[in-house]
Amino acid sequence: MEQIFSYIISLGAAVMMPVIFTVLGLCIGIRLGDALKSGLKVGVGFIGLSIVTALLTSALGPALDTVVGIYGLQLRVFDMGWPAAAAVAYNTAVGALIIPVCLGVNLLMLFTQTTRTVNIDLWNYWHFAFIGAVIYFATSSLAWGFFGAIICYIATLIIADMTAQKFQRFYKDVDGISIPQPFCAGFAPFAWAINKGLDKIPGMQRLEIDAEGLKKKFGLLGEPLFLGVVVGIAVGCLTCTSWSAIVDHIPYILGLGIKMGAVMELIPRVTGLFIEGLKPISDATRRLIARKFKNADGLNIGMSPALVIGHPTTLVVSLLLIPASLLLAVILPGNQFLPLASLAGMFYIFPLVLPFTKGNVIKTFITGLIIMTAGLYMVTDIAPAFTLAAHDVFAMTADTAVAIPQGFEGGSLDFAASPLAWLLYQGTVNLRYIGASAIVLLTCFMMWRNRVNILRNRQLMLEKNSTEIQSEE
Repeated sequence: MEQIFSYIISLGAAVMMPVIFTVLGLCIGIRLGDALKSGLKVGVGFIGLSIVTALLTSALGPALDTVVGIYGLQLRVFDMGWPAAAAVAYNTAVGALIIPVCLGVNLLMLFTQTTRTVNIDLWNYWHFAFIGAVIYFATSSLAWGFFGAIICYIATLIIADMTAQKFQRFYKDVDGISIPQPFCAGFAPFAWAINKGLDKIPGMQRLEIDAEGLKKKFGLLGEPLFLGVVVGIAVGCLTCTSWSAIVDHIPYILGLGIKMGAVMELIPRVTGLFIEGLKPISDATRRLIARKFKNADGLNIGMSPALVIGHPTTLVVSLLLIPASLLLAVILPGNQFLPLASLAGMFYIFPLVLPFTKGNVIKTFITGLIIMTAGLYMVTDIAPAFTLAAHDVFAMTADTAVAIPQGFEGGSLDFAASPLAWLLYQGTVNLRYIGASAIVLLTCFMMWRNRVNILRNRQLMLEKNSTEIQSEE
């Protein structure tokens, strides 16, 4: 089973998405050519996004490593990046069965009407396997590992349901889509709470500046493209130890600036392919489900947050948070994690934050700062268990991606910096049965509450349809 699903995952989203969407399209009655075209566009979107993020990592990574060396910023927890975290997740006993187990849970929740999200974002299932693997190695119990993974999956589906309406209203052309990715979902409740708190601060309402407002207010200075160039040049200058060195390295510094600007400009163009490819399939799927399954109105297709990371506010705030996160990592007492390889994952913090801040750059940046402050401590706290898991996977596979340098512990911004992951880790590893009991009760309450909302919304929809029919008559 582990070999089968490892092979499927190794094909990658860019290969499997065209296959899934073509088969799905044929099953729901779409013509072969149209289904294949939709799948290929989504696959090309994943390829384009991986190329752009690889450009960000390859350009910014060595520069930040140089800065770390010059200023002696190295901390005890080594940033391994999300690929290493995914490798750890899928190469454990939890990861071997995570896909069929989670799909089974999803079906059960659909039948019991405790969710309305059909989660086909298979590649991000590694998040559930990751928290399960970390708990497994911290407790030496496979049962505890699966408990954490399943609870994480249930909570993510419920948060996807609760945020779906806001998500669809805020972003354009995403009707019928929700985001059941736990790294994003874990920040949604905190974004809601932080936004409520910010609204109570006098004068905050006057700072309603979204990305478009930023462009109008600052002109070129408010463009993500220009901000990328500026931040790239600033990081390039920090790699030099003197003014003469800056002069000598002007080609490198300007080149780094252009590359960062290119990332900011290309990401929105690439993510547009996701929407273009996904829309025909999602629309047809929802129509079919509504016809074939009684009371199935309002079901959403769970997709990757990569669909919407090209939003200008996400780009601007993520870019500003890169240097801010490095500063936080150095000055926060007790923190041992310095985010470097994980910085490309900064964009994925905000897809479910923006609907609450309504794209406000100031609010989103403050929310991001608070999230990153807490996230650094969470990664530091989980690092020992992550290190145990990484050492075990390296011993079995000899995969250099999970090799931790001597004298360091391992960490990753995604998914170890998620409040959802940390709460599950604390509840199962440190509190055991007391924590597990509280988690089960809270999860059952969330499922019940979500079911009540689903049934109420369905009843309102039926009443609205009945009224419209009577009006027509």
